[in-house]
Amino acid sequence: MIINEWIRQYGLLLFLVTLVMGCAPAENKEKQSAITAPAASDLPQGKINDQRINNAASEPGSWLAHGLDYKEQRFSPLTQINRSTVKNLGLAFELDVGTNKALEATPIMVDNTLFFTSTYSIVHAVNASTGEELWRYDPQVPKDFVRKACCGPINRGVSVYEGNVYVATLDGRLVAVQASNGAKVWEVDTVIDKDRYYTITGAPRTAKGKVFIGNGGAEFGVRGYVTAYDAATGEQIWRFFTVPGDPSLPFEHPELELAATTWKGGSWWEVGGGGTVWNSIVYDPEFDQVYLGVGNGAPWTRVIRSPGGGDNLFLSSIVAVDADTGTMNWYYQTTPGDNWDYTAVQDMTLAEMEVDGKQRKVIMQAPKNGFFYVLDREDGELLRAHPYVKTTWATHVDMQTGRPVENPETDFSEEAKWVLPGPLGGHDWQAMAFDESKGIVYMPAQDFPFIYSLNAEFKETGYFKRNPGTSNLGIDIENSSILAEEMAAEAPDAKGYLKAFNPLTGEEVWSVDHVHYWNGGVLASAGGLVFQGDGLGYISAFDADTGEKMWSFNTYISILAPPITYQVDGVQYVAILAGTGAVENFVGLVTTETAAVKYGNFGKLLVFKLGGNLALVEPRILDRSIPEQPLMTASAQQLLRGEQQYNLVCGGCHGGNARSAGILPDLRMMGDGKHKIFKEIVRDGVLAAGGMASFADVVSVDDAENIRQYIISRANIDRAEAQQVKGSAGR
Repeated sequence: MIINEWIRQYGLLLFLVTLVMGCAPAENKEKQSAITAPAASDLPQGKINDQRINNAASEPGSWLAHGLDYKEQRFSPLTQINRSTVKNLGLAFELDVGTNKALEATPIMVDNTLFFTSTYSIVHAVNASTGEELWRYDPQVPKDFVRKACCGPINRGVSVYEGNVYVATLDGRLVAVQASNGAKVWEVDTVIDKDRYYTITGAPRTAKGKVFIGNGGAEFGVRGYVTAYDAATGEQIWRFFTVPGDPSLPFEHPELELAATTWKGGSWWEVGGGGTVWNSIVYDPEFDQVYLGVGNGAPWTRVIRSPGGGDNLFLSSIVAVDADTGTMNWYYQTTPGDNWDYTAVQDMTLAEMEVDGKQRKVIMQAPKNGFFYVLDREDGELLRAHPYVKTTWATHVDMQTGRPVENPETDFSEEAKWVLPGPLGGHDWQAMAFDESKGIVYMPAQDFPFIYSLNAEFKETGYFKRNPGTSNLGIDIENSSILAEEMAAEAPDAKGYLKAFNPLTGEEVWSVDHVHYWNGGVLASAGGLVFQGDGLGYISAFDADTGEKMWSFNTYISILAPPITYQVDGVQYVAILAGTGAVENFVGLVTTETAAVKYGNFGKLLVFKLGGNLALVEPRILDRSIPEQPLMTASAQQLLRGEQQYNLVCGGCHGGNARSAGILPDLRMMGDGKHKIFKEIVRDGVLAAGGMASFADVVSVDDAENIRQYIISRANIDRAEAQQVKGSAGR
């Protein structure tokens, strides 16, 4: 379905609003009971260390680090499951982890135990060959804290090191628990400013006796940094700030003096500056440095953030720092003066390859901006920068200067423009894989356009004020649905792909089209296979050479997380966490065929092996018909105000044009009871215990009613259209 058809049916791509609020319903499937641990003699120890990770090839059945090992290539040497045998792959066991939100974690598998996280940063330890849950650690993140998170109560995993499991919590804590039983060892609060909405959703990394962790929250107006803690004690060792702070104060470290010269005018420190490292952190044992993938600015729009111009270091950059001191060795900025939320936090992969006749140790990344980068990881020299998706914001990357050449036709400083990629990027956090022997990258990608338009108040007055409690993007969120309707005829197509890509030549080796644009991460193996889950609920295996689909299994659950593979007692397994949310709910739908829309959302661990014969029961298809609505009493002006406030405050969670994507409640389907207490829900927080926090600080009594009236109006429109379609079908 092309994107303008989708807009007509489902409303604006409210991705921006997704980054605004975390309106979450009751976690009605959350398990509150503790898991009883088995006898101590039977417990895993998790004795992973640097030497073991460096020698991961000697134990190919394990998955020791986030991307398998320190290289983070996500390429397994296991071959039992291969092109010939994959047809016999079946479900070995499943584990319901008790959530209806997104699962995005990469499990760690060591000592016959899977360690992973679910929503609200809960850690699970599961027997890797039976599916028995050994223990569970719940850090007790307050459910209403989700309002402060851009993309729901998600977590991308743990690190296991020296007998501990490390998890970073949504509310900004770093916790060490014993791998043997989940007992807490230590806990530190990583947040430097409690008045700002700092969160953590990324997986920690561990090396050289340290734990490295960044944070999220740029959309709410925070300042980015990465901290290294002592793995044994939690003591802070160093901290690297990615953007300069208040210029009237001393620089925290020398690199910020350089960065400050690239921020010109404005008061970026009042809004926050951004630069959060919310996903990728990679340790390189060969050069003893840590690579930080740095995110977007706050606000997104540079004319507000830095009106005097400048590259705004170190936004949207890869920064290499010394592992022991945090001192910067080099940096490369993928998007100078970022204006589009083109983060460089996407997975980074280390490899060695021949480039122009010379062996190079490289680091590779496909950030949001649509160009695939190959850098020399010793000094950051740019070696390649090829487009990997359709890209309209820039024509190419100048290899002499290393800078992208921006396309003036997509400049949105004066008028709204469709731009590719949009803020979902050409590739986002979903993991890619790399086969070093072939020099081929396998990655999830998408062509997903977005309408960019400057903040309406700023365009009118030239002034932008930070708004605590809501987004600070510099984008016209309030009128986004109106712009989408006006510009629907110009909208490019939205598509999703699985791509095999040559990073040195820029050649697309093969590409598989997906029905939906938003799909899961990737695993590749020496068995000649590439595994991926998708939005329709299928996990599939593709021939690594041709892209031919060799096997598929319907999980009935939309999937975002990447698979892993491991081996226990001579049996190879493929494991994946299934369950969607976040952007899937915020952006809306390209197709009604997503599993989340058809069946709802269920968080599960699914593990497959050859000869597995466990059958899943197909869930019932949900009735999404809209009930008759209460009387609408609002004026046209009140409905417009309600639409604007809905876009700003509610749409990110509950969907564009009040149409949910199947994860959170569809407000068009509220019964009379919810309508009667709508103000109490929105302003008084009567459902805060389930995640729906109070928004009294940003929504007035009148606006709460305006929003409710807008929801009624949208429900009436969609109900009438549905009845008309039904009537036409019956004739």
